[in-house]
Amino acid sequence: MFWYYVIALIIVGIDQFTKWIVVKEMELYEQITVIDNFFYLTSHRNNGAAWGILEGHMIFFYIVTVLVVIGIVYYMQKYAKDNMVLAISLGLVLGGAIGNFIDRLFRKEVVDFLDFVIAGYDYPIFNVADSSLVIGVILLLIATFIDEKKKGKSES
Repeated sequence: MFWYYVIALIIVGIDQFTKWIVVKEMELYEQITVIDNFFYLTSHRNNGAAWGILEGHMIFFYIVTVLVVIGIVYYMQKYAKDNMVLAISLGLVLGGAIGNFIDRLFRKEVVDFLDFVIAGYDYPIFNVADSSLVIGVILLLIATFIDEKKKGKSES
């Protein structure tokens, strides 16, 4: 087993554990102030994608997630063995995708709870899986940029 799968498993574990705590300990829409006017824990549910896009289209999310997971595993097996940044990014994306997939499969909705207000903007509530996806995609872009830069140097 490659270490980047361990990253995905850790993300899934943290994601599901934190969501379990929120579901068990908080009422729906309950809000706990962590840092006033900046960070709150807010029990929220989402049966769509980011910002509630495609709300209620679970079959679509099942199909897309399965295809994404297959694609990620393929890329991990083929390319991530020799590229640490790519491996980490794909591990984070895989963990995030599986974390939210578990919610959609068993709860028919995604549990969100991280609620930030930044410069007066109340950012949409999200979770650990969402964070992992965003960080993973950013790292994937960095890995792609680095790889393209290396290819450009070797061609000149």
